Amino acid sequence: MVLLKMKFSFERRVRLAQGLWLLSWLAVFGGAFTFALGVFLKTELHRRAEVMDNTEIHAVPNTLIMVGLASLGINFFAGRVCQDSLDPARFPRWKSFFTPYFTVAIFFSILMLASVVMSYAMKGNLEESLKIGLKNGIRFYKDTDTPGRCFQKETIDRLQMEFQCCGNNNFKDWFEVQWISNRYLDFTSKEVKDRIKSNVDGRYLVDGVPFSCCNPNSPRPCIQYNITNNSAHYNYEYQTEELNIFKRGCREALVNYYMGLMNSIGAGVLSILLIQVSVLISMRYLQTAMEGVPVPTEENTEVEAVETEGYLLEKSVKETIKDYTDAVLKFLQLNQVGAEGEAAAEGGDKPATPAS
Repeated sequence: MVLLKMKFSFERRVRLAQGLWLLSWLAVFGGAFTFALGVFLKTELHRRAEVMDNTEIHAVPNTLIMVGLASLGINFFAGRVCQDSLDPARFPRWKSFFTPYFTVAIFFSILMLASVVMSYAMKGNLEESLKIGLKNGIRFYKDTDTPGRCFQKETIDRLQMEFQCCGNNNFKDWFEVQWISNRYLDFTSKEVKDRIKSNVDGRYLVDGVPFSCCNPNSPRPCIQYNITNNSAHYNYEYQTEELNIFKRGCREALVNYYMGLMNSIGAGVLSILLIQVSVLISMRYLQTAMEGVPVPTEENTEVEAVETEGYLLEKSVKETIKDYTDAVLKFLQLNQVGAEGEAAAEGGDKPATPAS
């Protein structure tokens, strides 16, 4: 049973070709935009690579870049076919390209849909990546003299100031690590010795945070040491001093930033996907409608006026899927038989081992 069959006169075929030409070029620009979005997202992720533990999240921008590049070629091909569809003598040369075109176009459309789904579903991976990455970044904050970690302090400080956050979960994360390098500690001081001795691991821990946690909107000078000790400061109550330091953790801030970015990108790519699907459907109708147009000859040059039928599928969806599945299985079986034949031939070429 033919699915979604329509009648096409010459005028309707022309309008279909013209509309498809506009859609295809719109999809070309959409592909370029998708590529640009992928590059932008990958650049943003690379900027924070030092506070991310894995690269799984890069699957989203990598997919967008690949799909964007593929979309340029797919839709440029569609535009060329539209131009030749108005000439029945030139259109037949494209017939052998339609099957690979639809196969590639459908594959990359599914991939584009997958990138949209991933952009909404990667929150868990992003959170886990930032949780471990920020934890390590805070732990190595003091290692400004260690190769490979020289810029860790600068990265964390810029991150906390830019996103107005402090620590991994909150500012108390800084209380659990020694973030002041031994290079800047006076080990002859009794206070320093007492703090180090009071800790099992021999670390210099303070209830303080780096300067980058200070909120510039605070009406009083920033209190970054003895934060939880109300008696150490005049007219101070750390639980109510909301503007003294940033209360929000950097993991929450970065997750909100990147998820907002990916959700916006996902919505944009979904719109481009709808255009791509429209191109595919229109191309299928144009292909089937033009198949009914005979090639012009010297005796019959008025072939354009022929009314033809266009359809989406020659059979029902179930039958079409079955036909494609059978074709794939047949192809795989032929390959398997060919491989077994080659193995048998190689075995037959070996000389027989003489009996002892």
